[in-house]
Amino acid sequence: QVQLVESGGGLVQPGGSLRLSCAASGFTFTSYTMSWYRQAPGKERELVASITSNSGSIAYADSVKGRFTVSRDNVKNTVYLQMNSLKPEDTAVYYCKAVRTLRAYWGQGTQVTVSS
Repeated sequence: QVQLVESGGGLVQPGGSLRLSCAASGFTFTSYTMSWYRQAPGKERELVASITSNSGSIAYADSVKGRFTVSRDNVKNTVYLQMNSLKPEDTAVYYCKAVRTLRAYWGQGTQVTVSS
């Protein structure tokens, strides 16, 4: 059974940091590009960051460049999103996604709220 389980979300003040984790199971993690998406209330889901299977290619949305860092541990089957200098506009549900040709899996999401 395929599972993607996000954790690490919560409430943080502006300027603070959070580290999200996404633990994968039930598929060959090393064959998949892993991505983080987010969806704020009333907005479409948007891509935040992605990392290829061997970490050879990493990409970020312009809105998070220089503040967020995506990484993966292919031994622990886990992908991470380190979020620094958080802003209120980063408030959203954050989802991880595993993708390869003709296959994609989503996690259930974790809430991140940036507020004073």
